[in-house]
Amino acid sequence: MPDPLHDFFLAAAGAAGALIGLLFVAISVAPERLLGDDAPQANRIRALSALTAFTNALSVSLFALIEGIDVGWTAVVVALIGLHFVLGSLLSLLNRTRRGPGALRDGTFLVGLVVVFLLQLYFGVRTIADDQPVDAVRGLAVLVVVCFLIAISRSWELIGGPSVSLRGELVTLLRRRR
Repeated sequence: MPDPLHDFFLAAAGAAGALIGLLFVAISVAPERLLGDDAPQANRIRALSALTAFTNALSVSLFALIEGIDVGWTAVVVALIGLHFVLGSLLSLLNRTRRGPGALRDGTFLVGLVVVFLLQLYFGVRTIADDQPVDAVRGLAVLVVVCFLIAISRSWELIGGPSVSLRGELVTLLRRRR
């Protein structure tokens, strides 16, 4: 583990643990969004993708802190597990949801996770193969940040946080002008 990244992974592990706890609280406050018979599959996928991204960040960060363990192996294993989840979620999304803007957004996030996990797999293998893996570990650190951003975004959607987008606001503006 490159010394300058030790503090980053320490902070990331703490943040990931806290955010996973908050995700569980958010889910337990309104379990009907996920557990009810009429709960949309998209909400289940959002919750699972947030948990997967947070857990990925937590796992990589914690294992990076253990002296004598090559974080590359953790990155590879967690990336493969993440890819398994994402592919299952994409199939579930295709099988159970209607086509529409929400499904497209959910699919886009899942494809984004595929890219993250493939990059993580790449950096994990580089970390294992290289004697001085500073750049590869730095790449893993960047992906930990990306996982946080994805998971926070998915959590926000899951709790029904307001969404404001340039595209949405332009469409609204155009409709009012007509």
